[in-house]
Amino acid sequence: MVTITPKTLDEALEFRSKERMIPFAGGTDLMVRRRSWSGTSPHFEYPVLFIGKLPELKKIAVAAEDNILAIGAGVSLTELLEHPEVPEILKQAIRVMASPAIRNLATLGGNICNSSPAADTLPPLTVLSATLVLQNTASRREVPVVEFIKGPGHNDLKTDELLTAIHIPVVKNNFYFYKKVGTRKADALSKVSFAGLAQTSDEIITEIKIAIGAVAPRVVSSVEAEAFLKGKPISDLPKLLPELKQMYEEYIRPIDDQRSSAAYRKEVSFRLMEHFITQLK
Repeated sequence: MVTITPKTLDEALEFRSKERMIPFAGGTDLMVRRRSWSGTSPHFEYPVLFIGKLPELKKIAVAAEDNILAIGAGVSLTELLEHPEVPEILKQAIRVMASPAIRNLATLGGNICNSSPAADTLPPLTVLSATLVLQNTASRREVPVVEFIKGPGHNDLKTDELLTAIHIPVVKNNFYFYKKVGTRKADALSKVSFAGLAQTSDEIITEIKIAIGAVAPRVVSSVEAEAFLKGKPISDLPKLLPELKQMYEEYIRPIDDQRSSAAYRKEVSFRLMEHFITQLK
């Protein structure tokens, strides 16, 4: 296995521009996906680019001029838990991810780029309207996290790019809700995960976001459904639930697997949606 260890982000991007490489930060997902027979080394078909220690990817800061929380892609899940500026809904998801030892290594960028439909951070990042900073030697672009994931294991990262940061608008939400349904509270992939955020004023919904994980090839969210709820009185929400569920029906397409049945996942998704909607105040 060929390994490259750059000392700076610029150096890493230069290596990335010259040949195809596999970015490696904490490696907690990659080492599982690339594992070989017991006692043998993991299989990597391209050189491995170690980026987990790059100082440019280890920062967390709020940019006062645009009120954006910028999280370096190499920040570990444990570091996110310990930082006061990280939104609580994201921390809730991280607390039920894996074990403390894994969280010490695993990075937010790695969880995103693994692009699993069951990735625990993706529903919170979706409702937080997070955007991803993708860089190569010549350019920098920002892509909404909801558009970045193309399907299981597939995303919009080009072979000469690195995910360098995650940007989250700093917004005060009246209400947030996160729930992971799994075999255990941690160390288990989600059967279903649900994230919801809402802003209210004078008992009217002014903003609402819903995202559901592990029930489709990508995280399920619906701009149309969220627009349908905006401007509605909170008192009207319970009677709007049947129409709301119908709007999500086409998007929630779970599968049967060893973790759960499709019917169970769909039923739980709608029950969590109902709980979120009826708890708003």
